[in-house]
Parts: sequence; C-alpha cells; structure tokens
Amino acid sequence: MSFTENELLPISALQHLLFCERQCALIHVEQVWLENRLTAEGKVLHEKAHQQGHETRNSVRSVRSLQLRSLAIGIAGVADVIEFHAPAGQRAAEMSDDNFWVEKSALTGWQVFPIEYKRGKRKVTRVDEVQLCAQALCLEEMLDTTISDGAIFYGEEQGRVSVAFDPALRALTAHLCVRLREVLYGQRTPPAIRKPACKQCSLIDICMPEVTAGHTNVESYFGAILASSLSNEGPNED
Repeated sequence: MSFTENELLPISALQHLLFCERQCALIHVEQVWLENRLTAEGKVLHEKAHQQGHETRNSVRSVRSLQLRSLAIGIAGVADVIEFHAPAGQRAAEMSDDNFWVEKSALTGWQVFPIEYKRGKRKVTRVDEVQLCAQALCLEEMLDTTISDGAIFYGEEQGRVSVAFDPALRALTAHLCVRLREVLYGQRTPPAIRKPACKQCSLIDICMPEVTAGHTNVESYFGAILASSLSNEGPNED
C-alpha cells in the first residue's frame, strides 16, 4: 500500500500515541495544545538544534531541519539533525542548500545517521526510539539506503544514547503507524487512563483524568459534586 502526500501523518504524533492515545487524539483530532515547563524547554532545545545550520567536519556532513516523508507507511516530519558519514578516505561534500536533495547514487558507501534532540533523560518506554526509527524509515525510502542505527541527545544527560534499528523496533514503529491512522481517522477521543505520567502532561487540566478515568463519567462526576454541595448547605429555612 502507498499513501499520497495529502495522506501523510506527522511523525511527532507517534510519540504522542505511544505516550497516551487520549493525548494523541486531543492534540491531533481536537486540535488542543497547551505548553508547560517541560514542553517549553523541549521546544527551545529543538529550535536551537535547527538554527545551528549545516556544517562539515572532515568526513561528516551535518544537515539540520531536513524534511522527511515515507509514502510506504504514510508519515512525514522534520529531522533535527542528520549526519552523513563519508566512506573511508573521503571528505564530506558540501550540502549547504536548506532544501537539498541528495542523488541516491551519490550516497553509495555513505552512512546516514539520524539524531533526535530531547530535553529530558532517557525513558523506560521506547517512545523516543520510535520517533527516531520513523525518521530512519523515511530516510531509507527517500535515499534508497539502509540505516542500522542513530542516536538521541538528551539535554539533562548532555550526551547521546545510541539506538539500534532492530527488527523489534521497526515492527513496533510500523504497527504504531497503522494504529495512529485508526485513532485519527476514527475521530473519537479515547477515555482517560490515570497513570503516573499524567502529572507531566501539559494537557492534564483539559484531559481531566480524575474525572474521565475508569467508570466515572462527566455527568455522574458533576452530579456527585452538586449533591455534596446541597448536603453541605444544611436545611432550607425559607
């Protein structure tokens, strides 16, 4: 199956989906977004990565803000940094055009190495790895190459964490691309599931997991509040 340019979904939504399907639907279906300290810091880190421009150092050419897309799995986005490592004995060619396109034949023997920037530290789940793997799948399709690994730079750790694009990670990423399309095309926001990560979510006041999680619906929640309020008023003396 192949998708058209108009059918491509954002790579960033995969991270939202794996973190929380309700958050993903709130952002990408209901178009709701709020900043908190964590999201603001992450935004600044990404902007800094994108603004540094392209550079060549010996055998490595670093390209920033490269537009990515895969018609095979139906996703698109922007890479923070892609490193092009020249074959042994060669120097990296200049690639200064912000919208450059590399001829596939020109990359024979080169290593393509995607790098994603995150403000925090490495996570227990594979949420960041999925986002990076999605970028690699796009690059493989665009450049007709194979990418074995990449890295995530974590701001709190001030260092890179290597990510191998093994079969399990590739399968998870492809599965999430299918699930993302189901969630977004379904146009229905899933109910909340209260979990520890909720307190870090910038949408917690809109999502209201305390209200919507479990078997409690909004009507019964506000009904309980009203009943409690009336009982606390005491007897009517009129």
